[in-house]
Amino acid sequence: MKAATRSKPIWVLGIVLGLFWMAGHYVWAERQADQVEEQLPLSQLRVFTDVLDRIKQDYVEPVEDNVLLENAIRGMLTGLDPHSTYLDQDAFKDLQAGTSGEFGGLGIEVGLENGFIKVIAPIDDTPAQRAGIQAGDLIIRLDDTPVKGLSLSDAVNIMRGKPKTDILLTIIRSGEDKPLKVTVTRDIIQVKSVKSRLLEPGFGYVRVTQFQSRTPLYLKEALNQLKDDNKASLKGLVMDLRNNPGGVLNAAVEVSDIFLGKGTVVYTEGRDQQARQNFNATPGDALQGAPLVILVNGGSASASEIVAGALQDHRRAIIMGEATFGKGSVQTILPLNNGSAVKLTTARYYTPNGRSIQAQGIDPDIKLQSLKLALKEPTLGSLKEVDLSGHLENDAEITTDGEAADQASEPSTDEKADDAKPLAQTDYPLYEALNLLKGLSLLQKST
Repeated sequence: MKAATRSKPIWVLGIVLGLFWMAGHYVWAERQADQVEEQLPLSQLRVFTDVLDRIKQDYVEPVEDNVLLENAIRGMLTGLDPHSTYLDQDAFKDLQAGTSGEFGGLGIEVGLENGFIKVIAPIDDTPAQRAGIQAGDLIIRLDDTPVKGLSLSDAVNIMRGKPKTDILLTIIRSGEDKPLKVTVTRDIIQVKSVKSRLLEPGFGYVRVTQFQSRTPLYLKEALNQLKDDNKASLKGLVMDLRNNPGGVLNAAVEVSDIFLGKGTVVYTEGRDQQARQNFNATPGDALQGAPLVILVNGGSASASEIVAGALQDHRRAIIMGEATFGKGSVQTILPLNNGSAVKLTTARYYTPNGRSIQAQGIDPDIKLQSLKLALKEPTLGSLKEVDLSGHLENDAEITTDGEAADQASEPSTDEKADDAKPLAQTDYPLYEALNLLKGLSLLQKST
């Protein structure tokens, strides 16, 4: 009986060829009417239809045609690169919500590496960050499900779920001898993409956690607020892009433009003419030339690297920290008629000086490891006379006219320096960036 069914690939092939012809005809009509039709790989299409038929006839359980074809689409895209993927209707809606600033899940930007899920960066103030997930972690198991063999979209779908539910992540982390198990409680992710504060009078700090469509507006508002808080223009600014996984390309261009008065911000090149674009800055610098330091690390990716590369090439900012992630490709969302979409890598982007950072990253001007300083515990050897109970007072402390007492009440140079110690201990790279800003500000004054 089965021998008779082997003729089915003929009509299946006919259907597939018809679909290819209709799809090709639509694309050619819409994009380039004069484009020469390429030769269809008939032998490979016959293999495809043969496999499709064998699955339908011999697989241990029945499989719906739409499931097989959707899996085939996923396979085509997964085989291209780690960032091209098929988005079903739910995933497409989640992506649209994510670029506007609110979505459900754990709060991590992920990619595929050797079949495992790699954390590009945890997003600030999300369940993943609070649970201690770090950039560079490899997720090898989701609850009881091994990650190996899953597509990126399948893994993301498992990680998403109802708020207040838990998922157990098994991760491999550099420097750890054995896998770590981390429980993360899902929640609605509401990303505030820009945070700001004054580090010291005259010196501001902005943290950009993601590049969303409204991020440039939020950044402008934050800069205006810093100027109001300072009651004057800023002497310098630290922009923190550490663990910023990227986001919307146009948002990165607009953020760069805030600090650039002219010139190319970024340009893209791809096979299709529409993928070749050049983005230029418009007149005006929100800092009016005040020094700018950008903090980056291995979790700074994509749109973050566009901003860092543009401001570095124009010598508008000093890049400090660690080499960035190295994602230099552009993904285009192509909606489909059934409400799903294809996220397809369509171009590479280049910094103003023509650098491609794909798999290379942005190399900082000043390399700085993510260190944490800790106060040394006091030991017997560090005791001084002043620490001894009942020690004799210094002559200068014994006074009848109060002059010495007044002098002692003023903070010394060392005591003033102590004010910066908490920042050095809690965020050493930021501490160094602030010191650099101060130096640049003094240098700018002297010139």
